[in-house]
Amino acid sequence: MAAQELIGMSLAALAEAYASRELSPVEVTNHIITHAEAVNGATNALFSFRPEQAIASARQSEARWKAKAALGPLDGVPMTVKDSVAMVGWPYLHGIGANRSLPPSTYDSPPAIALREAGAVIFAKTTMPDCGLMASGISSLHGITRNPWGLAWNTGGSSAGAGASVAAGAGFVSVGTDIAGSVRLPASHCGLASLKPTHGRVPHLPADTMRMAGPMGRSVDDIARLLTVLTRQDERDTWSLPADGVRYHEKLGRDVRGLKIGILTDMGFGAKPEAEVRNAVEAAGQLLAGAGAVVEPFISPLDDDAIAPIDLFLQVRGYLEYSALPAHSDGAGDINPYVREWCLGGARHSGADVYRALSQIGKMKAKLLAAFEGWDYVIAPTLPVVNFPAEEPGVSREKPLEHTLFTAMFNQTCQPASTVCMAFDNRHLPIGVQIIGHRFDDLGVLQVTKVLEDLRPVTMDWPFQPRA
Repeated sequence: MAAQELIGMSLAALAEAYASRELSPVEVTNHIITHAEAVNGATNALFSFRPEQAIASARQSEARWKAKAALGPLDGVPMTVKDSVAMVGWPYLHGIGANRSLPPSTYDSPPAIALREAGAVIFAKTTMPDCGLMASGISSLHGITRNPWGLAWNTGGSSAGAGASVAAGAGFVSVGTDIAGSVRLPASHCGLASLKPTHGRVPHLPADTMRMAGPMGRSVDDIARLLTVLTRQDERDTWSLPADGVRYHEKLGRDVRGLKIGILTDMGFGAKPEAEVRNAVEAAGQLLAGAGAVVEPFISPLDDDAIAPIDLFLQVRGYLEYSALPAHSDGAGDINPYVREWCLGGARHSGADVYRALSQIGKMKAKLLAAFEGWDYVIAPTLPVVNFPAEEPGVSREKPLEHTLFTAMFNQTCQPASTVCMAFDNRHLPIGVQIIGHRFDDLGVLQVTKVLEDLRPVTMDWPFQPRA
């Protein structure tokens, strides 16, 4: 099999090849690691390579496939997880240079347990910006992570390395985490499919009211297979839902006729989408209308800056993390200066300020959830812009999270939201759109996303050799 053909295989095709013994997990893992090491110099998406550990896992998987006792849809799949997903014996540094001397993690977050029990072959961790508090790929620990579709351009964040590595063929899928769009933003920038699940669908630690883990991959079927493995109950996560037992990848077929789908292109505040982004969202709506859905404009109920209280809350959160760092110099090699200055602003806020912000967030959630009544799904931009330079912390240096306005709201409402690439601009940079559903309807969101993936007019010519 040609190298690019192997790298570009779907998880379904990979499982078939393992079952027929056309390919072995050891062979594939060796090939993926070699490729990952070759492209990582350009993308800077991966760290803590563990080739020997990965090959040992692949050998165990090979024995299971030979014995017809595979553990599930991820058995023998070479993949990665984000820096912020704790795994016993692996670094857990949160993208911060000041943490570089911390010992390896002594506990497993639920996604790590799920992947290990499913036989996944984890060969590296993925990079992220400091504290996970920038929607870009800049880190004091890791440096700049670059987009393989164009190395001058941003990956988005905070699951920056996850987005760049999967697009570059350095692993088939990855697990990211999302607090204001951190799975969906890099997936959109890097042309991937992704899902921020219903809050609690995928347990994660530390337990959080707005952050969750989610799958990232090159197709909806691939992320559905990963979601099938990740969903479980874990009492350590206060918000964890009971395991639903759904094999998501086996239920992606859907007729969208009669579904009422809204098109959201103005959040009611903040930046308006660039023309190419708006066109991609509206084109997605037209495709669904052509397939029989009832597609109409969705008018946002928000009329003030709903990102401001979220920003305040995250700023105070960032200040607490910054204050707890090991002794460090405060230089750019220990903490990103943009993150440092932003976090220090958190010291100005009182407990009353935080409580007031939470109250404002609660009112925003109530408005947005009420507006969703009567709609099955809403299609929206993932970002208001196509991209921005790799060296920038965000679209705005003063407010690096400002351009997350289309994603951050749905972390607060706990709704499932996916992304899928629907277009490219004239620089051949991907444009992803977001599909939002009601709480607990993760399967429905994936099904509609799969319909769009099947109907989209673009060909995904993956940059397995990163492009200048």
